[in-house]
Amino acid sequence: MSTAATETRKTAFNTDWQQWHEAHEKLRSDPHGFLAVTELHWLTADATALAGAPGTWRVEDDAVHLTLESGISLLRDGAELNTPEGLNANGELVFGPIAERDGINLSYGDTVLELAKRGGEYVLRPRNPSNALLREYHGTPAYTPTLSFALAAQYVPFRRPRETTVGAAVEGIQHVYQAPGTVKFRIDGRELELTAFNGSAPGTFLVLFTDETSGDTTYVANRSLTFSAPEAGGAATLDFNRAVNLPCAYTDLATCPLPPAENHLPVAIAAGEKTPFEREAAK
Repeated sequence: MSTAATETRKTAFNTDWQQWHEAHEKLRSDPHGFLAVTELHWLTADATALAGAPGTWRVEDDAVHLTLESGISLLRDGAELNTPEGLNANGELVFGPIAERDGINLSYGDTVLELAKRGGEYVLRPRNPSNALLREYHGTPAYTPTLSFALAAQYVPFRRPRETTVGAAVEGIQHVYQAPGTVKFRIDGRELELTAFNGSAPGTFLVLFTDETSGDTTYVANRSLTFSAPEAGGAATLDFNRAVNLPCAYTDLATCPLPPAENHLPVAIAAGEKTPFEREAAK
């Protein structure tokens, strides 16, 4: 490849990465994104008033029961919920069952109430645009993108998907993922592999990993990389320039999964997002 062609390829690669990075930062800065989370409440069988949310909340028969005072407005998809028609015989709103890693959003004034299930337990997280973490957010540092970390890989499927249990950023819970296989690749002549999980979007896989930069220039607990799911035994591209931080890199009010033990790479992946300024300032 000629020098001019090489430079053209580099320019196109860098432009594409910059557009992706800006879009990712815009999504992260959403007024009701994870930077807006003000509380992390674990719900129990006892009816409890919770900071940042109206009423009292309890769990019964794998569903969340909410008792609101009359006149309190709570919306779901723009529709008012606190009406006589929306209440059960006990005057409660009932939500669920909710699937693991799934959730619903309820609007309460300027606040969005995220009701979800994590590690088999129900959680409620109010998200308010006035949260200081969001208001003071000025972007995430990242390595300058380089083609050398956009790596060719080979997907090796398991005979059948493996249920894989991993830890979490908060104590006491675990996450269970379906692992369809591994991806094998080479860095500096070394053959490495990562266990892949099904991604949140159809047709994608993700890998959770740490490497020799973790705890130094990148967040200590985890980073995530999403890529297009190849056919069985097919080729894939792992562009580590697009490795991103999970919410737990920014806030302790997150329940992020940790990588499986085998997903520590014994090399420095000097690509992708670095430790957030917020974590560095807290050291």
